[in-house]
Amino acid sequence: MTVTQLSTFVLVARLGSVTAAARTLNVSESAVSQALGALRAHFGDPLIRRAPGGGMRLTPAGARLLPVASRMVALSADAEAAVRAAQGEPDELRVVAAGTLAEFVLPSLTAAFAERTGRRIDTSFGVATTNAMRALVEHRLADVALGPDLGAVRGGDLVGEPVFRAVLVAVTGARAPRPAGPPSRWTWLVDASGTDPGADAGRLLRRLRVPEARVRVFPHLTAAWDAAAEGAGVAPAVAHLVTPRLRRDELRLLDTPGTPADATWHATVLPPGFRSPATDVFLHFLRTAAATRLMGAPGTGITPSRSRPAVRVTLWP
Repeated sequence: MTVTQLSTFVLVARLGSVTAAARTLNVSESAVSQALGALRAHFGDPLIRRAPGGGMRLTPAGARLLPVASRMVALSADAEAAVRAAQGEPDELRVVAAGTLAEFVLPSLTAAFAERTGRRIDTSFGVATTNAMRALVEHRLADVALGPDLGAVRGGDLVGEPVFRAVLVAVTGARAPRPAGPPSRWTWLVDASGTDPGADAGRLLRRLRVPEARVRVFPHLTAAWDAAAEGAGVAPAVAHLVTPRLRRDELRLLDTPGTPADATWHATVLPPGFRSPATDVFLHFLRTAAATRLMGAPGTGITPSRSRPAVRVTLWP
């Protein structure tokens, strides 16, 4: 039994599927299945079974193991931090974020943080769904989540702090006619956040009752905006990030019953006493005017696949 196998078990249990856990860990589904298989063989119990209606459910043994495994994963994070400090290694900061922030904001934000902080901190960032971000921070597999407020969702397990007030809008091609009918009948062009019920774009589509058949998913938001500029449909966008394309007359705003809408970005972390010193340093940086300017400056966009994963794992058989 290894800590990584326990971490994998915790993520599968929290996210409800091997696929979601593999995507979050940036490994193959077979690697996750192998880690689970080794843990099942060790305990002589399935731990997690497929539920009749879909998803997965814990066995009685798995339900008892989950809180213990969570504590062991957290203790492992403390042990790694202690050894890094004793060896004089830089502090580690792992940031997970919604796709929009990872694409447009985090590259410049983390670069500025590295330059301005007086401490040696090894910073990495990656993309995750809302549910995965919550699980990663709760179980010490990531330090900070940037995106929607996750602290209010689970009644105090996490602490969410607003760091930037953004506005969600809808855009279409500058010369494209207004789509016919209600928004539920339009073709919507989104990145993965459009299929995430906890993300701003996902909540917008749910409010507008957009069926899955009317949604086209692109690898990143820049590609979705490119398709919208060509007249292929309507795309959600954060107002200040899409402004350069509006000014270049590539896109135009489109009023909907759900936009403009608040899309305030939050930094979600563990409560004081449970988070790392590097996390507190990063939170302090996010409150500065320099960080606010960076979050408010339109970015050119970076494909999320180019970001460094915030969760680094090796799944041993």
